[in-house]
Amino acid sequence: MTTPEKLATHQKALHINLDAKKYGTFAEIGAGQEVARWFFHVGGAAGTVAKTISAYDMGVSDAIYGTCERYVSRQRLVAMLNYEYNLAVERLQATRGSKCQLFAFANTVATRSYTRHEDGHGWLGVRFQTECHGEPSEIIVHVRLLDLEAVREQEALGVLGVNLLYAAFYQNQQPEVLIGALLDQLDGGRIEVDMIRFSGPAFAKVDNRLMSLQLVHQGLTEATMFTAEGEVVQAADALYKKAVLIERGSFRPIINTTLDMLERAQEQIVEEPEMKGESPLVLMEMTLRSLVSESGIDHQDFLARVDTLSALGKTVMISNFRRYYRLAGYLGRYTHKRTGIVLGIPSLREIFDEKFYTDLEGGLLESLGKLFRNEVKLYAYPWRDPATGEVITAANLEVAPHLRKLYAFLLDNGSIRPILRHNIEYLPISSRDVLSKIQCGNREWEKLVPPAVVAMIKQNGFFGYQEQPMGDQI
Repeated sequence: MTTPEKLATHQKALHINLDAKKYGTFAEIGAGQEVARWFFHVGGAAGTVAKTISAYDMGVSDAIYGTCERYVSRQRLVAMLNYEYNLAVERLQATRGSKCQLFAFANTVATRSYTRHEDGHGWLGVRFQTECHGEPSEIIVHVRLLDLEAVREQEALGVLGVNLLYAAFYQNQQPEVLIGALLDQLDGGRIEVDMIRFSGPAFAKVDNRLMSLQLVHQGLTEATMFTAEGEVVQAADALYKKAVLIERGSFRPIINTTLDMLERAQEQIVEEPEMKGESPLVLMEMTLRSLVSESGIDHQDFLARVDTLSALGKTVMISNFRRYYRLAGYLGRYTHKRTGIVLGIPSLREIFDEKFYTDLEGGLLESLGKLFRNEVKLYAYPWRDPATGEVITAANLEVAPHLRKLYAFLLDNGSIRPILRHNIEYLPISSRDVLSKIQCGNREWEKLVPPAVVAMIKQNGFFGYQEQPMGDQI
């Protein structure tokens, strides 16, 4: 596939204006009419713009789109798209329906202001026809605006909106290319796109979980999430004011040990007085590093992992966080409640390996400060040393001599918490051995994997599984 030539923002806007088939409405709340402005600025807007509206006042916005809990929200964006698209079809179908592909673009955004000093963020979406009188398709995105000045945030928003419209109209058959094009002319980390959702006939074959993976893989965001039902969610909505319990793994496949780690940590965290009976949101995290090989990302293998986690009802996070302190910082951006990270002894040992922090000015101490800055606790599951048979726990783990007092301090104050209840039979199991058994037809793997996952692997042939004739089974 050849890389398409990247057009400047004014070229994209003008191209749309000169396309007689594209005609529709712009509705923008907050940050001014930054997207519509581009189409007026380049000339020829009469060929594209049926109407622009900016319902700044909350009362006016509610009167048009209905009330909602938050004005900068997915709920508000969807209400805007519903109203404006239906109105455009109602008013324009008779006069333009046979020669135009109608659309409605909407955004609701909060930028920096005199009273608001944190990063801007917002929701953008477009509902559009790909043929005259056709059923509409839709793209919805959530963005973080990372410039330090409101005017720069507004400029970035305008460019992003033009990119979204151009990509929806002309790149909808190549969704991976479409995603990469969203940041055209937006170099230097000015915008983060942390959620995208495709729907409608133009995207009938698109799996939004793969598109979430693309956001991380192409560097538009560091993490994205979707539920067991496959519904992509925005982190701020999913994590807002919630305690979190997260486990990192490759999940190729998820094994009894991995699930026991999570379940025992979950039992332990809900019993802690600070939780006051609250159950945490449970997340299963896969890092990009665990998904990328020399040949790239195997999408079918990725979906196999996700489907088996979905069979257990788990919400999945895809991230580009190699170090745990970066994961903790990301979660702390959205919630200040308890965050529990479930990990095994080998991972806990790595956290105290100073060679991993040579890029930090403060080295290991800086990384630990960032890791435990908020209500973060590590829940460590025991590990059996395959060479000696010794069971290593968080309580008896040996670290470098000059780090022993530091480690003891973190253990004593509860920042590191041993998982007290565990199934000793699960300690010798490893995902690598289970995967090998699956691929060579050794049915012993079926006892090492949760039953729901066993059924899914066998039914779908995941991870190289092939049904063995009865006489050939090992």
